Amino acid sequence: MKHLMTSLLILAFALAMPAFAQDTMSAPSDQAAAKAPLMTLKGTVKTDGDKVTFVNDKDGKSWDVMNPDELKAHDGHHVQLSAHVYSDKNQIHVMSVKMLKPVAKTSGSMNQ
Repeated sequence: MKHLMTSLLILAFALAMPAFAQDTMSAPSDQAAAKAPLMTLKGTVKTDGDKVTFVNDKDGKSWDVMNPDELKAHDGHHVQLSAHVYSDKNQIHVMSVKMLKPVAKTSGSMNQ
């Protein structure tokens, strides 16, 4: 009877090991999210086929969008984004989009 109980105990630990391995494998993605701060950005959306980029108003920097479906409908629009910024990859992951009023363009001549 002791051998049966010992065998069942060993079997239970052996079956639990893959669950622990999966849990520790999710830790790097948590660290990656911590390295990509959530920021508010204002700028313009540019679409070229399936590639979507975001051009920041503040510094003119162009960012590749990791989830382009979020911005495809906003091609050419001036928007405000809430996004995780991956500076090392030059990418952003968009969390939310808000349309902004178009930037007023000044003209050199006035119609009178």
